[in-house]
Amino acid sequence: MSGAERAATWLDDPAQQRACTVVVEVAQAHDGSAGIAHSFIDAAADAGADAIKFQTHLAAEESTPSEPWRKAFSSQDATRYDYWRRMEFPESVWHELAAHASERGLLFLSSPFSLEAVELLCRVGVAGWKIASGEVTHHALIEAVAKTGQPVVLSSGMSPPDEIDRAVEVVGRYGVPLALLQCTSLYPCPPELVGLNWIGEFRERYGCAVGLSDHSATIFPGIAAATLGIQLLEVHLTFSRAMFGPDVVASLTPEQLAELVAGIRFVETMNANPLDKAALPESVTGLRDIFTRSVVAAVALEPGTRLRREHLAAKKPGTGIAANELDRLVGRRLRRAVARDTLLAWNDLED
Repeated sequence: MSGAERAATWLDDPAQQRACTVVVEVAQAHDGSAGIAHSFIDAAADAGADAIKFQTHLAAEESTPSEPWRKAFSSQDATRYDYWRRMEFPESVWHELAAHASERGLLFLSSPFSLEAVELLCRVGVAGWKIASGEVTHHALIEAVAKTGQPVVLSSGMSPPDEIDRAVEVVGRYGVPLALLQCTSLYPCPPELVGLNWIGEFRERYGCAVGLSDHSATIFPGIAAATLGIQLLEVHLTFSRAMFGPDVVASLTPEQLAELVAGIRFVETMNANPLDKAALPESVTGLRDIFTRSVVAAVALEPGTRLRREHLAAKKPGTGIAANELDRLVGRRLRRAVARDTLLAWNDLED
């Protein structure tokens, strides 16, 4: 099953889907360039990801000119409002990005930050909806995406449990598939604040698909979360640590992304194949003859010798009497003469 097929299965029936959908978050890493946005699609597909996600900002519909900077980083934008305006794409570009993602076998996603952005993305076509951490209390936005009947992904990065409860309840009114992501909105996020303990908590509390939105800039939380059976992992991507933008410090490089995807698939294969130690595969049992030990004569012995402990040793290979049977040979008589290092057999001994 391809990555896109795995992802589509999860979107159709998250309760039945065990494979992890790997979502690459571009956010504003394109810095307003449609060409760079397209390059991220290719990079995500080449690394083996399942989905590409953007953010759809319409400055006049979501913000005011007085919105403060999270972190002042852009000298070319006088205000954060100006920055959002520069991040806007015309609708034609969104259609082109969606088509490109489809051509590369990726699910196309984008987080809307206004009701108008929802309308735009409905015209473009998305595989599902991601509600960003800062929008969890924006119930009108959550209702707007849930009404489309498509799956909804909620990020919990800025919300206490009671806010998450209310957002989940809003989604639940419409009976659409839901995935809830553990997230800590720090860029980058240190290991002590990743919060993998909430994955099990969310699964038990809400009975929905669960996942992780990771901002650690490492592959470790994603692989650790995969061992817990998450259905979705979201990570940011940057082409280089030297790139411009607010999320670079919290992003993976393409090389890291490829390693992360390979690691998750490795974990999934392990989890899907529990090992029966009582019935080891032939590829393992065949090695026993090479690496285990047999009882051998420690010295040359004559027929009729009553074996003492110093007559015996345990040496490789393991094709004779097993080394753990050595004490059973002590006191028995030999039927025949044996040279030093001869592997003993039970028929070498008198009854």
